[in-house]
Amino acid sequence: MIIDSHQHFWIYHPIKDAWIGEEMAVLKRNFLPQDLYPILQSNHIDGCVAVQADQSLEESQFLLRLAEENEFIRGVVGWVDLCSNHVEKQIEELAGYRKFVGVRHILQAESKGFMLNDSFLNGISKLGQFNLTYDILVFPHQLEEVIQLVGQFPDQPFVIDHLAKPYIKKGDIDGWKKNIKTLGSHENVHCKISGMVTEADFIEWRKDDFTPYLDVVFESFGLNRVMYGSDWPVCLLAADYTEQKEIVDSYTSQFSKEEYNSIMGGNSEKFYRL
Repeated sequence: MIIDSHQHFWIYHPIKDAWIGEEMAVLKRNFLPQDLYPILQSNHIDGCVAVQADQSLEESQFLLRLAEENEFIRGVVGWVDLCSNHVEKQIEELAGYRKFVGVRHILQAESKGFMLNDSFLNGISKLGQFNLTYDILVFPHQLEEVIQLVGQFPDQPFVIDHLAKPYIKKGDIDGWKKNIKTLGSHENVHCKISGMVTEADFIEWRKDDFTPYLDVVFESFGLNRVMYGSDWPVCLLAADYTEQKEIVDSYTSQFSKEEYNSIMGGNSEKFYRL
């Protein structure tokens, strides 16, 4: 089974979605299951995991409703207030939905030290009892804190979104590479090969631009802790669905069919318990 482990849905609202600036005008519209389903079919994708884009409990409920209505949405990575004194209650309520598989907070927007404060760590500590994963969305300069975070929870499944957004456009790899290798040494940490095109030159990227970064990820995490994701519709800033998938297909052509199937679906099925 081929699974897109990372995509988003939203009903566009200029205030709620203020992160979508004028240079991202292509994203200023609704993106819903009826838009994605034919794209997945034409690319031979069997299902997907919907990941939160808004930091609200309403967002989690919105995605879960879509998942209930659309069987091809195999799982939902939602949002809860991990710093809340009532975090366990919030998680428990959402965990009652069979397709609620994990939690994400947009850490890339937070200040230094946020992910290591006591209230956030307390929230992370509550996920395990509900068999929930945690998606880590950060920039490369935050990876040293991520290493400290995952080291405190060796039994908690984590996944790095978008390769931790390396500076592909600049060709800057050394600092990111060092920290990714360290993260790969933690057996509870996985990595999504997603969101790459939007870290490259939107207009002039080439498939070869991504090879050094993919080499690092596969060397660090192996074949069983890497999973494919499209980051649709955000990928549309630089590539259509087929174009971004061809980057991964081209790179993974070096692997066996069994290994390809793991990267493109099997690993995310196991990680998210789809």
